[in-house]
Parts: sequence; C-alpha cells; structure tokens
Amino acid sequence: MVVGDFAIETDTIVIGSGPGGYVAAIRAAQLGQKVTIVEREFIGGVCLNVGCIPSKALISAGHHYQDAQHSEVFGVTADNVKLDFAKTQEWKDTKVVKTLTTGVEMLLKKNKVEIVRGEAFFVDDHNLRVMTETASQTYSFNNAIIATGSRPIEIKGFKFGKRIIDSTGGLNLKEVPKKLVVIGGGYIGSELAGAYANLGAEVTILEGSPSILPNFEKDMVKLVLNNFKSKGVEIVTGAMAKEAVETENGVTVKYDVDGKEQSIDADYVMVTVGRRPNTDDMGLEQAGVEIGERGLLPVDNQSRTNVPNIYAIGDIVAGLALAHKASYEAKIAAEAIAGKKVAVDYVAIPAVCFTDPELATVGLTEKEAKEQGMDVKASKFPLAGNGRALSLNATEGFVRLVTRKEDGLVVGAQIAGVGASDMIAEVGLAIEAGMVAEDIALTIHAHPSLAETVMDASELALGMPIHI
Repeated sequence: MVVGDFAIETDTIVIGSGPGGYVAAIRAAQLGQKVTIVEREFIGGVCLNVGCIPSKALISAGHHYQDAQHSEVFGVTADNVKLDFAKTQEWKDTKVVKTLTTGVEMLLKKNKVEIVRGEAFFVDDHNLRVMTETASQTYSFNNAIIATGSRPIEIKGFKFGKRIIDSTGGLNLKEVPKKLVVIGGGYIGSELAGAYANLGAEVTILEGSPSILPNFEKDMVKLVLNNFKSKGVEIVTGAMAKEAVETENGVTVKYDVDGKEQSIDADYVMVTVGRRPNTDDMGLEQAGVEIGERGLLPVDNQSRTNVPNIYAIGDIVAGLALAHKASYEAKIAAEAIAGKKVAVDYVAIPAVCFTDPELATVGLTEKEAKEQGMDVKASKFPLAGNGRALSLNATEGFVRLVTRKEDGLVVGAQIAGVGASDMIAEVGLAIEAGMVAEDIALTIHAHPSLAETVMDASELALGMPIHI
C-alpha cells in the first residue's frame, strides 16, 4: 500500500517507449494485460528519433547526392547539382521520423495502452512514481518491464557543446561541415562518417584500436576502407583522443599516435565511442533490482531480473545494443509475463552496418564455429558474378555461407555489398529453422535478383556451383 497518495493500478508497466518498450507494451496488451507505458522524452525512443531511423535517412540522402553527381557510367549526367541541407533535415524530421513516431503512438492507443509522460522512479517492487516538473503520480503494478535504453558516453576532454557533439548532435546539424572529425570508428561513427562524406564533408576518423568496425571480419572491413579512401576520408588508427578546444568558428582536436601529440582543426568533432545504459537515477535499489557491471542489469533467459516480477530488455542488458534485439526481448518478456513457455535464443540475431558497402552478419563466423569445435567450410560467392549487381553497377562485395561439413547445416553468414541488410534475413531464417545448404539451393530464387547470391553460395557449399 502506498501511503499518502492514490495509486493507479495496472497489470504491466513499461518504462521507455523505444523499439523495446513499445513492442513490449503492445505484445503485453495483445495478450490481455492492462498496460501502462511511461516515456520521459519522445515516443519511439532513441532509435526512431535520434538513432537508427534518422541516420539511415541521412545516409540515403548522401547516396542520392552522390548518384546525382556521379552517374556517368549509366549515360546520365547532371550539371549544377546542389544540396539544400535544410530541406534534407526537414524531410528527415517530418516525413521520416515524425511519420514513424506518430504511427507508434497510434499503435499504442489502438492496443489500449495508456501512455504516461514523465520520469519513472521505483518506490518498491510493486510501485513506482511518475514525475513531471509540476506533478507526480504513483502506479501500482503486478509486473514491470524496464526498457530505458542508453545514452552516448562523454569522454574526458570532450565536454559536449556547440562544436563538440554526440551522435544526436551529428544528426541534427544545420549545415554540412566543411571538416568533420569523428572519434570512434564503430557502427555509429562509421555510418555517420560515410553519410557526411557523401554529403560533401571532409572527414577524419580517429580510432583507438588497430581498425575501424572491429566486430566485422577483415575482408568485409577492407571494402569499407577502400570506399572511404575513394571519398577522401582519412582514418587514423591507434589514435588516443586527448581533448577538444572550441573556437569561435570551429574546434581543435588533440590526439596521440605512438606517443606523439597531433592536432586537427575542424568545424565539428563528433564523439561516438559507445553508449551507457540508462539504469541510474530510477530507484532500482528501492525495488531490490541488482545492478551489474557497467550499469547493466543481469537477467535470466526470459529477461527477468533478480526480482521475479521486474524484467529488463534492450541496451540495459548484456549483448549488442541493437534495436531488433530489444524488440525480440520485448516479446519474450511480455509472453513470459503471460505465462507462455518462452526463452531468448540469440543464435540467429543479425548485425548490420549501413556503410558503403553495407555489411551484415548472422550466426557464426568460420573462426567462431571452429572455436566451438565445429568442422565447417566457408563458401564465398562474389557479387561480381550476379546479374542484378552488375545492372546496379554495384559489384563490390560477396556472400559467405558458413556450413557444417558433415551435413551442410547453415551456422552463419557474412554479406558485404549492396542489399546486405535485406539479404541477411534469408540466412537468419535458415539458421533459425535448422536448414542445410541444400534447402537454400533447392529454393527457387527470382532472377535477376541480389538474393540469388545466397543460392549461389549454397551451391558452392555443396560443391556444385553454377556461376563461379
């Protein structure tokens, strides 16, 4: 019982409305629960508002700008190609982001999910308070799903301001910088560096490790490096960022390479060195929820924390910070609350980077499979052997299928090239369904299509390739 305040009762309360939160709320409502979702900032969370979606919009705009200038190979030329970046940003914000976030809010309402604005703070394991600047309200719940996401890490010497920005700031610049420094060559840094290079910026990436995109295999990353080089992007590896000093019209970035201090002047410096889980300042201790290393919440295979009626999903639990991982965990948590026999299984979770070319991976690499004691083979089919890729003038890249030698079981795949983000889904399904290479080879693929490369890779795995 909450003393001194009337508590509104709900079956399940969801904290956060990103790809984890809103999916959890809708699925819980579909399963007959009375659901309340709490959002402190904007419906759709980081992904829809200042992450996955707007970044892909800028990447798309950059591709169109490049195509308009460089389509001579098709016999298409254009003079005086101009970029109205204010219009680009307006399209991104109104036609893309607003359309999606409005749609998500409509879906929540359609499923009779109560939307509450404010900051959530746990009172105990069955009550929390939602606070705004002017009021507060207590909610009593049977179950809670925490989906509060993450925020950019601010590093020493790089306090965010006008010229020192995080990825959110990078997505909302009013003009294309003449010079842009990106600190961190992971997913976010590489994607936005590529987007602004395509839009006309002179870009430098400072990466502390020996290579950008360390989560992808070297032959995949090499394609991105070659593309960056062709566009004049400078990549400095082994670089330790020291500090950034804002000036009236720009910023000076100081960094060390092999113990030698160097500096570079730019219009902006964007820091993309990782994200921190939003698990602080919400009263988790009051609810008895255990907080693990780096602020992550330990959970079981149903996304349940150490407190049986409180669940956690997305960026605040272990694993890659991927929107689709959060949505997957959201459904598991909601169904577990409903009493269904479900458990998370990450064997076929894809990871995609929207660089030029696109990179995508699912399941195991050849090295990972061998480390697990599997006897596997890797079958690599080049996009240069595909008719559709040729007609798109986009032949850089490949499809690599990793299969078990004894029976052809598909255990992983890596795709680099045009359409990789879409094609990886077929292999994910194959892994999830326990298919062998012959199953893919016997599936009739449309011609001409990029997806034929997956079929070709499976035939290569069977030792009977047609197109190589």
